[in-house]
Amino acid sequence: MSSNSAYLPEVRAQYEALPYPPCDPEDDRKRLARTWLDDLPMINHYCFAGRQSFGEGFRVLVAGGGTGDATIFLAEQLRSTDARIVHVDLSEASIAIGRRRAEIRGLDNIEWIHDSLLRLPELGLDAFDYINCSGVLHHLADPDAGLRALRSVLKPGGALGILVYGSYGRTGVYQMQSLMRLVNEGADDVQRKIDTARDMLAALPDGNWFKRGEDLYNDHEHGDAGIYDLLLHSQDRAYTVSELFAWFHDQHGMHLSFTDVQRGRAPYLPHLVLKPGQGGKLAERLRALPARRQYEIAELIGGSITRHCFYATSAATDVAPYGDADYVPFFFHDRLNGGMLADIFDAAKKGKPVILQHAPSGTVSQIDAGKFASRVLRQIDGKRSFGEIFEIVRRALPSYADRPDDATLFADFRDTFDALNAIDRLLLRHRTAASLAAPA
Repeated sequence: MSSNSAYLPEVRAQYEALPYPPCDPEDDRKRLARTWLDDLPMINHYCFAGRQSFGEGFRVLVAGGGTGDATIFLAEQLRSTDARIVHVDLSEASIAIGRRRAEIRGLDNIEWIHDSLLRLPELGLDAFDYINCSGVLHHLADPDAGLRALRSVLKPGGALGILVYGSYGRTGVYQMQSLMRLVNEGADDVQRKIDTARDMLAALPDGNWFKRGEDLYNDHEHGDAGIYDLLLHSQDRAYTVSELFAWFHDQHGMHLSFTDVQRGRAPYLPHLVLKPGQGGKLAERLRALPARRQYEIAELIGGSITRHCFYATSAATDVAPYGDADYVPFFFHDRLNGGMLADIFDAAKKGKPVILQHAPSGTVSQIDAGKFASRVLRQIDGKRSFGEIFEIVRRALPSYADRPDDATLFADFRDTFDALNAIDRLLLRHRTAASLAAPA
């Protein structure tokens, strides 16, 4: 493996000494670590217009895969297919942990490469359908060189799953990093730096910005590797929504679909970030703005986005479209079901908006349930297409009632779909694509 000046020697040394993310391979005997961006139904919805079945030689690259969370999760989901996963990382120690995890699980669909993602164009690899690059670009001296390297091995129509740090949510982190550089000035010993950081964390006053926002980050609670990666990293930068659009969209022409862990798009939508019931006309005015401006505004309102997770694809049409009767709606992530939601809708007073409080994502949505939302929800089973659901709804109406066409029912259900899709609990796949079961 050749060296590359875009990586600082300290970065390479850090991940050899402190493999990241820290994990015990033996834990894979008991649990599967899930990575939010890499659920295949999510990838299908946001990257392949809901039409991907992940067969026929589907190829995945995990670039800067560390100890293997994303690699193992993807490999488990693709175990029964002919798909192949390539794991590239600059740390031999991290790869060794990832290999052991794969051995424990009996996974043989992974290729391990010890190298820098910056050398991807030189490795002679076949192009990839999906590339995960989580928590890596922000540690490069030239992040755009990393993005160009990724795109050089991406198939036309392929997709990137990206995680980079968020500027506003990590305000306290960067103040702590500055503090630790001052306190550790002249210190070369890694363990001494970590011990000093532990002492500082224990002694922080309540008014410290890191202390005030400590509920936003927890890496420092996960051992030496977590402390070093969060507070002592030698090469670390963050981005605002504006900067990401300028980089990925304006410079590279890519479409962005944001999805925060557990919260989906909700932290990027002003009407879901403003205090429930207090936004009034302001919330409606902001909701009418273009999506890019909404995201920029919501990030500043909420202040809680510490990591930007998003898919980058060639066009907006790569996202599964709402309004096509051949698409199958299905619930995802939670134990939500149509009957449960329909009961909530039916319990609301007629003519009043439905208030949906979703604890896992922390969002409160006010939904215009229209005339037919509860009827539609009761028929969503992950198998029926919208066309089939709408036909059932029409047949169940009283004989004297008008029969709404598909366009009318799509319009009536729109606000309900938008609210559930915003938190990634209602997704779409084309009826010709396989239904994908979540791994145990």
